[in-house]
Amino acid sequence: MITSLLHRTVTKRPDRVRLQGRILFLTEDPELIRRQLAGEDLPWDTQHPERNPKLRDDISTDEITPSHICFFFDETLGEFPYTGLKCGSGTPIKRGDVKRGGFVCCVSGKRRGKGSSREQSPYAEMAAGIHLVIAENIERIYKQNCQNLGLLAATDFSLIDKIRNGQEIDLREFTEGEDEITRQVIEYGGLFPFNVARLQGKVFLPPIATKKRPMTIAEKIFARHMVHGANHVGVDAVKPGDTGFARTDLRFSHEYVTPMAAIFYERYLGKDEPVNDASSILFFRDHLTFLDEVLSEEKRKMGLLDLATQLKLKQEDFAKSRGIKLHGELRDRKGSEGICHSIVTESYALPGQLVVGSDSHTPHAGAMGCVAFGIGTTDVFNSWFTKDVRVKVPESVRVVIRGKRRENVTAKDFMLKLLSLEYIRHGKALAKVIEYCGEAIEALGVDERATMTNMAAEIGGFTGIVAPDQKVVEFLMERRGMTWNDAQTLIEGLHSDPDAHYAHVIELDANDIYPMVATPGDPGNGRFVRELNTPVPVEIAYGGTCTAGKNEDMDMYAEVLNAALKQGRRVAESCRFYIQFGSQETREYCSRKGYLEIFEKAGAHVIEPSCGACINAGPGVSTRPDQVVISAQNRNFPGRSGPGLMYLASPLTVAASAVAGYIVEYEPTGQRDAVGAAR
Repeated sequence: MITSLLHRTVTKRPDRVRLQGRILFLTEDPELIRRQLAGEDLPWDTQHPERNPKLRDDISTDEITPSHICFFFDETLGEFPYTGLKCGSGTPIKRGDVKRGGFVCCVSGKRRGKGSSREQSPYAEMAAGIHLVIAENIERIYKQNCQNLGLLAATDFSLIDKIRNGQEIDLREFTEGEDEITRQVIEYGGLFPFNVARLQGKVFLPPIATKKRPMTIAEKIFARHMVHGANHVGVDAVKPGDTGFARTDLRFSHEYVTPMAAIFYERYLGKDEPVNDASSILFFRDHLTFLDEVLSEEKRKMGLLDLATQLKLKQEDFAKSRGIKLHGELRDRKGSEGICHSIVTESYALPGQLVVGSDSHTPHAGAMGCVAFGIGTTDVFNSWFTKDVRVKVPESVRVVIRGKRRENVTAKDFMLKLLSLEYIRHGKALAKVIEYCGEAIEALGVDERATMTNMAAEIGGFTGIVAPDQKVVEFLMERRGMTWNDAQTLIEGLHSDPDAHYAHVIELDANDIYPMVATPGDPGNGRFVRELNTPVPVEIAYGGTCTAGKNEDMDMYAEVLNAALKQGRRVAESCRFYIQFGSQETREYCSRKGYLEIFEKAGAHVIEPSCGACINAGPGVSTRPDQVVISAQNRNFPGRSGPGLMYLASPLTVAASAVAGYIVEYEPTGQRDAVGAAR
């Protein structure tokens, strides 16, 4: 494999680029977008930006390529960019509009590409003719995916004038301020040609010469894994900004990404080339197991169900041909072995490891005290032959939550509070490690900590992490059968030094936090339940996904429903409550604890493991724009889980709301039915 790449011709792209074509401005006003699609070139004053129409902020990859569009894994994706983009009350961009429009550049506002790590988004943009995306700031994984594919990305709005004037643009406009490795990735037109040049010795890899210094826990783990010299691993120290390649302990992907990565791998390396160390690669069939139950007739006519089946089959074939472990579907009933993040945390990830996965919620495993982060399709397939990933050591933000939380407050409430803070809403934590600590965090079990690290993705962080302690030791003993000595050895030294440097410190008092919801449209729309002005009836309540399908989440659903049964109450007639396990291990836990009987008696509908409704691919999705859903999942971007109005909340709040029929706080004392909008 390496020999064939050593003789591959690889060249850099020209030093100057000229982009000939139109510019698409993604404005809040849908009529302005329709006018552009009809052929009008929108005037834009780069000298006086306050005179321009308002650009859409917070455009998620769900809006660039809605989940069902990702069933395509070839250039057909070019028919669909921005077809999920919500402007006003509608979605003004339809299939083929962007491609027909002759656009070479697309411009938007803050936090472009937030959410899912799906590389189908920039790939769809490229396949539609887009060569450059411009935004005020750009989310880490989306930007890295752009660079890996060769799509140019910038935050300099003066480039608009250069494109319209037909000027050549120096490539340095796109590499200025980037680290040495990223600069070369851009110059070579993508990660794969860069890696070929790297194997041929044509690129410069800056040595990491950082002297010993106080480090955060994440920096310590990066230092252990950085490749240097002739394939040696580990350096004395790192600091934010150090760049290089980090040797992975575990690489995983799921059926949404594996097929596209496999096609790239076979195209660029060969049909029969083995992967590097198959034993440290995992595949999962977890996203689309229940798709057939919710896919609309319109989408079936597009052939999307058949395409989804092809995703499954391609992953199975590649796994079998390369000897890769696949956690697949159940054979005796519908469902999967488990969601990738659930199984990785329960069965594989270890303190101090470096874990990469094809999903933005890979930080879930950071609850174990490892550095776990999401990567895109091109990073995935490159890691299959290099066993490493490119890394620029990120800064860290320290989140300290002191004191004791209230009985009806959970890790999810902590996260919704954090996401509502201006520092995070303004994108200042983008691409940073989110390190959680403080008495309230230390009191959480590993499952609840995983909710915190998982939702570092919603912050836009590089990853989330909690320093491992005796809670992790107990978890390893109970879930993995480790001895105390072996587990204790793994966590030694895995803590931040007292004088480690942080880019920012956020401090909260747990006692000041009450049960929260995020109102529809964005996880950052957080507010206390008791601040809702009027009762909010709910038709669907959903408890599940990687974020809320763990053992401790099931404890919460069972607590609320059992309390309701004791009061002679069940799930409200007006509401349908779905509870979905994150893994078979969690399902077995519920069986042992007697929760299955409680769920059934209370009127909840239990579902086997899968990502399901969270990815708009299973029971619990909305079917009407006016349908109100309360969900314990992690995201409520427009269209993410159907056309309805989704509120995010904790497992306790979701279950209590299912019983009440409207959004309420759970009142564990039993002194009142509920405290909430109905008060």
